[in-house]
Amino acid sequence: MSPPPRNAPATAWLESPLAREREAGPMQRQLHERLKRAILDGGLAPGSRLPGSRALAEALSVSRNTVTAAYEHLAAEGYVQPDRQGTRVTELAPAKGMRAARSGTAPATARRLARIQPGAPRAEMDAALRPGMPALSHFPAAAWRRAVDRAIRNASPATLGYGDSLGEPPLRAAIARHLAIARGVRCEPHQVVIAEGAQEAIALCVRLLSNPGDTGWVEDPGYRGARAAMHAGDMRIVPMRVDAEGLCTSERDWHKHPPRLVYTTPSHQYPGGAVLSIARRLALIAQARRHGAWIIEDDYDSEFRHTGEPIGAMQGLVDDAPVLYVGTFSKTMFPSLRLGFVVLPAPLMATVQKPLEEMLRGGHRHEQLAMADFIESGQFSRHLGRMRRLYRERQQALRLALARHFKVPHEIDGGYCGLHLTVRLPARFDDQRIAADALRHRLAPTTLSSFAMRPLPSDNGLVLGYGNTSAELFEPLVKRLSQLARAAERG
Repeated sequence: MSPPPRNAPATAWLESPLAREREAGPMQRQLHERLKRAILDGGLAPGSRLPGSRALAEALSVSRNTVTAAYEHLAAEGYVQPDRQGTRVTELAPAKGMRAARSGTAPATARRLARIQPGAPRAEMDAALRPGMPALSHFPAAAWRRAVDRAIRNASPATLGYGDSLGEPPLRAAIARHLAIARGVRCEPHQVVIAEGAQEAIALCVRLLSNPGDTGWVEDPGYRGARAAMHAGDMRIVPMRVDAEGLCTSERDWHKHPPRLVYTTPSHQYPGGAVLSIARRLALIAQARRHGAWIIEDDYDSEFRHTGEPIGAMQGLVDDAPVLYVGTFSKTMFPSLRLGFVVLPAPLMATVQKPLEEMLRGGHRHEQLAMADFIESGQFSRHLGRMRRLYRERQQALRLALARHFKVPHEIDGGYCGLHLTVRLPARFDDQRIAADALRHRLAPTTLSSFAMRPLPSDNGLVLGYGNTSAELFEPLVKRLSQLARAAERG
């Protein structure tokens, strides 16, 4: 039997039969929950006495032990207080406030949350054309499973503890060696700090180097997660435009609103795809040094360069650059691994190591040891080589499908790197409507305009992911997208 309505008199709450069905749960638990709810909702007023255990057991047709156990549980939680005269409901000051909270008033939260604006609706993980998703069906799961098995088999029981708060030493050493060869990063293993993905690594940079009210520069259009991390740190954000050579800054910008942090994606600007020119890289480093600023270099997917030689990291251009290098295995491995890292400059590491050891707690130790094994055994490099070939083919196929079947004026950005292309559209084609209509067809492009803090007419378009979508699907998908785009044209 379902419980009585909330406004029923106390006797109805107490004497209405308990449910006998197995799925309703034990009688003692049902009675405990009923009494607790009656107390919290005011059906049983503070100071009122509960019926005697024998009388209530007879009324409910349950054993006296069931009632006694429920009363004892309520007494242990502080809802009732037994005395010589029986069991009395305790005075609960918060009860009135709890009823008010259910009336629809939004709970009070930190003011900074209002500044973190949601982006586009989240699509299903397997929706076509979703940016940022690697080719999950091509991941070498068997090789990874063997690495995890070895990590568990060879590890001592001590690895079930927290471990090094900055990350497992074998993984930090493996990352340092890989970055030196593949990305030209200058670092020692002790400068590498393991985080739960690039987003957490960026947030860590904000916590380490900024104070509330400090200024942070972000690319515009740019990665929303960097803005969220800075907003969560109560920073003042200044959007900086990007062009064909990446982040644009001027001497006037440095004097008008000097930054504490500068976030940039120099090897493959997200989402536009530009490469920050060497002249701008060196100028940015020089200005950051002059003004006491720090640069967060997010190298999120530059392992997948499809033409020419890899673009080296900005961090390794000069000695002791004021650059915090952020990387992730979400694109090179798989997103749910939740492994990222940040390489801190040696002088900074010497200053923040002790606070970091207090701020962080080690974890995911077997996964970290497995990742170190995966890198050192050569499996990681072989996997990257296979994925580069696959993504190169998929990008070419997507470009060809757009050229043949996207019957809307457009320009393609994105360079020849990474897992996505950006298709810019004339302002008369509503990118928000196109993306919303596409979701209904299980297509998940992201709107270019949603990445901009101060959108311009040129910030209109679609970001198309090709990492987790098979090449043979691009022609029918682009045809459908073209139809949706034409339907969204403003009159």
